[in-house]
Amino acid sequence: MNLSSIVQPKKNPKIPDFRPGDTVRVLARVVEGNRERLQAFEGVVIRKRRGGINSNFTVRRVTYGIGVERTFPLYSPRLESVQVMRVGRVRRARLYYLRKLVGRKARVRAGSRDRFEELTRQFAEAGEERPEEVEEEAAAEEAEGEAEEAEAEAEAEEVEEAEEEEAAEAEAEGVGEEGEEETEAEEAAEEPAAEEEPEEAETEEEKAPEE
Repeated sequence: MNLSSIVQPKKNPKIPDFRPGDTVRVLARVVEGNRERLQAFEGVVIRKRRGGINSNFTVRRVTYGIGVERTFPLYSPRLESVQVMRVGRVRRARLYYLRKLVGRKARVRAGSRDRFEELTRQFAEAGEERPEEVEEEAAAEEAEGEAEEAEAEAEAEEVEEAEEEEAAEAEAEGVGEEGEEETEAEEAAEEPAAEEEPEEAETEEEKAPEE
């Protein structure tokens, strides 16, 4: 017996008709002990499978340089809403090639502005409002991003200071070596002169008795 013949999937009005390549923000209900809250997950849709009650989609995001992927059932009661943050223009239905790309190469080209406005309008008509918990999570993520940027800047400044100190030490060592070479050259030039003086004195003494 087919499950789809018994259970008819009901579309959630808070989930617009997004496509692979779109950047979405998914709100899913998570149970932690006796407490239930909404958890936000934002990333790029790399796959969308259409299979009736088994329909699902996969969202990929990069966190701290590590790629994280989550698959959400499209008709799950745990799925609260999906908000399209940015539409993309791609030529494939499955964007698995993004797993091998990093940085700017992993970005998806921007799609049609009209389609983005249409999806935004659908989301607004559903009457979706961001809960306080989601706003707190977004604020925490922004604070973490600012802290990471500050740490990166501090590390860059420390590296620059270390490089400047090494360059100054190298210059000081070069000057010291040049001074030592000059003193050695001067000493080498003075030594032959000192040795020649006694020889002249000896020749004068030798000449004196002969006379």
